[in-house]
Amino acid sequence: MDTNGISSRLRAADADRERVASLIQAAGGEGRLTLEEVEDRLSTVYSTKYTDELATLTSDLPKPAPKRHPVAFGHPAVRIHLAVAVVLSVLLIVRWTVSGVPFFWPAMPMFWLAMSVLVHARVRGTRRRFKPEDDFAVA
Repeated sequence: MDTNGISSRLRAADADRERVASLIQAAGGEGRLTLEEVEDRLSTVYSTKYTDELATLTSDLPKPAPKRHPVAFGHPAVRIHLAVAVVLSVLLIVRWTVSGVPFFWPAMPMFWLAMSVLVHARVRGTRRRFKPEDDFAVA
């Protein structure tokens, strides 16, 4: 109890129960729990009122691995594209400094070079999310 007489325990929401239930079902599917254990734990999950009680139901199970986000510039083709864009940008800046023109005209070509690299990285990133059985090309 709190100093005000209010319980310090948090009541579990339906989303909390569903999250724990899916962890228990996945553990049962992996063979970590027997069918009886899965049934017992699922019945306990749906009758639980507080979040700390939910935590005890999965305390002996391994924690799920955090999802890794694909690196945008991880693909070799995107790295080569980025290197070519940087070299071209440097050449444009050198040409601008040699020409002596007060207006920085390489800004527009450099902008489009940057956009092409970003679009390329985005396309490569979305291709990696699909599996071959989805009938999509894999990068």
